[in-house]
Amino acid sequence: MFTSVLMIEKALTSADVEFVTTLHGEEPVSFRVLLQPRGDQADRLLRAIDDIALGELDEAAHERETPEGKDAAALGQQSLEVSLTALRAAGSEAEGRLIEDHPLDALKKLVDEVAADEVIVLTDPHYVEEFFHRDWASRARHKVGVPVLKLFSHSKA
Repeated sequence: MFTSVLMIEKALTSADVEFVTTLHGEEPVSFRVLLQPRGDQADRLLRAIDDIALGELDEAAHERETPEGKDAAALGQQSLEVSLTALRAAGSEAEGRLIEDHPLDALKKLVDEVAADEVIVLTDPHYVEEFFHRDWASRARHKVGVPVLKLFSHSKA
């Protein structure tokens, strides 16, 4: 069985699930999902810049309303459960947990723990971080010791 560690920041859409579960054809895949809610990531200014770059001006204006702290964790747990259920419904094994501290440390630990074959980082575009190679995928490539695939999530479920 192929083992993928999947890093996400929000619930997977049906298109996301179809995409990641078919990447390896007929080979069975086991997913270990790490989710860090958007509100627990970069500061509001960086998130607003990303929204503007994507042409989502309304989202940028409401960035201050993005849940943070305990509220982000509650929403994150719900998003994680939705994602795990969808992956299982698509025929894959799936387990997951929220990232509470440093995402790359949690990623490295999990990759080693489960002897992962690859890492898939599936997030919205983060233009500022990507430009400076500070996004999860760019930084993970130097840390985890397995191939890292960077994919952009589909916005709507």
